[in-house]
Amino acid sequence: MRFLRALAVALLVAGAGALSSSHSQAADWPSRTVHFIIPLGPGSGADITARILADKLQAKWGQSVVVENRPGGDAMIAINAVINANDDHVLLFAPASTFTAHPLLHDKLPYQRDALVPIARVTNTLIALGVPADLGVSSIKELVAKIKAEPGKLNYASVTGANDLLFAAFLKTEKLEMTKVPYKDPVTAINDVAEGRIQAFVGAYAIMRPRVLQNKVKVIALTNVEHAKSLNDIPTAAEAGYKSLELDGLVGVLGPKTVAPEVRKKIASDIRGFLDDPALNAKIVATGQVVNPGSPDEFAAALKEQADKVVEIGKILGIKPAQ
Repeated sequence: MRFLRALAVALLVAGAGALSSSHSQAADWPSRTVHFIIPLGPGSGADITARILADKLQAKWGQSVVVENRPGGDAMIAINAVINANDDHVLLFAPASTFTAHPLLHDKLPYQRDALVPIARVTNTLIALGVPADLGVSSIKELVAKIKAEPGKLNYASVTGANDLLFAAFLKTEKLEMTKVPYKDPVTAINDVAEGRIQAFVGAYAIMRPRVLQNKVKVIALTNVEHAKSLNDIPTAAEAGYKSLELDGLVGVLGPKTVAPEVRKKIASDIRGFLDDPALNAKIVATGQVVNPGSPDEFAAALKEQADKVVEIGKILGIKPAQ
């Protein structure tokens, strides 16, 4: 998985020999409009967070901060928009799961593995395992028992990405048989879970929440590493005894190698400053996320952790990652 490892260490490599000049660059940055490119449509947790931060950051920076949604193409449209711009004012604001699975989904990556560098960790999206409320299961253990009792008869929704691969690896690890039903849109998938046509789906809690409130969908676990205080009654998969279903919903800012090291630190520090505000924090938590700001180095380390997890998923599924 050289691509993801390279992404996690690119911050250090790109910064070598540039420290003396980057201090002055940080003082002058931004000198014009900053663009946050989002690989998802409006209304996603990452999109809402980007817009909340954009309002605060443009006041602090004295320059406009524009959020642009570029969904589609398995996040390639957004990623290539940032890479091709090669501009330290055009940044990717994205869930890591939109690109960490690329080496397992593509024979050859359509972009250079070291083209982006980590800038700031922002949040952890809450990733949930949802089932129909009337399925009669309240835990992963009960779901496993039901699948074993009806091998191959139950369906799970699959939307291309790391969460899909995670659930497929979980099924293989637990020797479970479910029928995969592919979807292009997670909203359509969760609607079918609500109607009982699909019996399991792993996706963002924010997308499931409306159906949860309607008592149509029941969330039986979160895949996140840390227990979510905002959903205190829902265990993590590891707490439920199924560590094979553990993967964090990491969200952060990345940019091209043209973003100087001190500029990256400035962006991360400014974002952290606003995320420390309890009122703003509460707005983000309401979207189904955990506020978890981090420096470029901390984000790089978190990306490496996810990269290592994706490597293990690939081994379980017998998928050789693209180089």
